[in-house]
Amino acid sequence: MGIIVLGSTGSIGVQTLDCIENLGLSVSAMCAGRNFTLFEKQIRKFMPQAVAMSDEDAANKLKDMISDLHIPVFSGEEGVLRLFEETESDICVNGIVGVAGLRPTVAAAKKGMRIALANKESLVVAGDEIKKLCRNHGAEIIPVDSEHSAVFQCLNGICPTDNDIQTIPSKIRRLILTASGGAFYGKTNKDLSNVTAADALLHPTWKMGKKITVDCATLMNKGFEIIEAAHLFDISEEKIDVVIHRESIIHSMIEFNDSSVLAQMSYPDMRIAIQYALTYPEREVSPVSSADFTSLPPLTFSKPDLDTFRAPILCREVLRSGGSSGAILNASNEIAVDAFLSNRIPFLRITDFVEKMLGKYAVKSDPSIEELIEIDKKIRAEEYPG
Repeated sequence: MGIIVLGSTGSIGVQTLDCIENLGLSVSAMCAGRNFTLFEKQIRKFMPQAVAMSDEDAANKLKDMISDLHIPVFSGEEGVLRLFEETESDICVNGIVGVAGLRPTVAAAKKGMRIALANKESLVVAGDEIKKLCRNHGAEIIPVDSEHSAVFQCLNGICPTDNDIQTIPSKIRRLILTASGGAFYGKTNKDLSNVTAADALLHPTWKMGKKITVDCATLMNKGFEIIEAAHLFDISEEKIDVVIHRESIIHSMIEFNDSSVLAQMSYPDMRIAIQYALTYPEREVSPVSSADFTSLPPLTFSKPDLDTFRAPILCREVLRSGGSSGAILNASNEIAVDAFLSNRIPFLRITDFVEKMLGKYAVKSDPSIEELIEIDKKIRAEEYPG
């Protein structure tokens, strides 16, 4: 079994390599962004057939650093895509952040691979097209987001593995996605008027990259997950609920028509979801500690404050609108989060800007992948959330 690890120096990538080492699997290819120092160490440890870096300057430095290994180094977006042509792989773990992960998801789908998907933007921007490609080429998506992995695992408990469990059976009433609430749970608009990027990055339970941590603080990440769940499990938007669960022990639940609820629980550690995507339908011993229920904190649940944190409402509107609205949503959010992290706009301006862009740009129905990418580029070229 050969595995392509995309975004290997990021949070998901590092944990994926930990799982691969624990399972004794092999890495066929790897890509990273700019962190050539860590990437060199990973390459020397896992000895892939080929590697790529999206940053061309970093790729040139890496070539000199690993010249003794005679491993080809590709660069730029096209270099990342070459990994799919230059290596033989069965599984693609897509841990790239943002819309940059879309084309690699498309490439993996066209190769008929198993896609262990952490890049939720692929489905937010182009969910319908990605699903079509997977059907046409025999590819499968196994979710790596903890919430969607939880739903996927719960469905495996009620569906035979030889059935298509990505279709919700009629006996399911709803999906319940849990959310930590991010760094600003319980805060009001007044409280949030002067918060900083450093404040937003203080996530209560998970250690993640900066962009997704800010998305958790705005609840945009949970809104994205509503869209992702609808595509992954072919379920309507009104059957997807969100509850705040600060402890992050229950990762998601499914409710049956008879009001019985099935939940997936574990300590908050992404390696469980990553490993399950690699080994499905089998379960292997993982390095994650077993839950000690006698020492767990009380598990609490509350409704999200959608007056202060409006992002999930915007995402539900995008899901109902379809077409190119996901591309507009994602591009404007990436622009605004980057501006906030660079101290160019205040925190509350992030969601305001996204809402403004959704009202400004017309939605194109049934767009192709290339059209969606062009829409993304156009918005980034034209807009500045200052």
